Amino acid sequence: MPARPSNPYVLNISKAWTTAFPKSSAGILAITHIPQTPPSPFFDAKRVEIENELRVRFSYSTRGALENLPTIQAYETYYRKFKKTYHVLLQLESVALKGKSIPNVPPAIGAMFMAELKNQLLTAGHDLSSLQGSLQLGVATGDEHYLLLNGTSQHLKPGDMMISDDSGTISSIIYGPDQRTRLKPESQSVIYTVYGVPGIDEDQIYNHLEDIRDFFLAGYPDSNVAQLKVYGARERNEFDFFTP
Repeated sequence: MPARPSNPYVLNISKAWTTAFPKSSAGILAITHIPQTPPSPFFDAKRVEIENELRVRFSYSTRGALENLPTIQAYETYYRKFKKTYHVLLQLESVALKGKSIPNVPPAIGAMFMAELKNQLLTAGHDLSSLQGSLQLGVATGDEHYLLLNGTSQHLKPGDMMISDDSGTISSIIYGPDQRTRLKPESQSVIYTVYGVPGIDEDQIYNHLEDIRDFFLAGYPDSNVAQLKVYGARERNEFDFFTP
């Protein structure tokens, strides 16, 4: 089998994934040239704005109403196959219904978290410079394992969606991102990957990536958006690949 081209701005889709999830989609967003300075105060203002929007939007909601959101239902259906609960539901309930604040974290993490709460789409973030070679979206066999964010070694669940680089798994839906390529306060380039389970369409993913981009640029407006692309039946991309 020929080696796949090494390009961290492209998500290579495996045949196993297209066979297992024919109506699904995925997306990536890469941002480079992140300055090593405090973020603009506009980022904190955006964080508070999103908190308030969520509380107004769901002001008369209950936990049951959140569970009935089409996006939440799509992920809950996927998670139930593995006897798990979609964690974004719990986070949304905490902020929108219980008055908890969105954590005040660096934009690389905060922008992703804010967009997840707004759109309920599962996203993983990675330090772009820590990736080895190119990315591939696949389906776990159960033989794969990787170090979770807390340092624990974890075997993947058979049938779970996963993304890997040339050195191994960097995330899965059920267990989240890895330790090796984790986002760090000093990260100068980042990449976000969005898992679109059945029931989530390409437009939702594209809009979600745009939100992450906009939230991130509120903190670091001079950063470079190197790639924004959705993979599915109707691929959408903001850029062709270029070398930053």
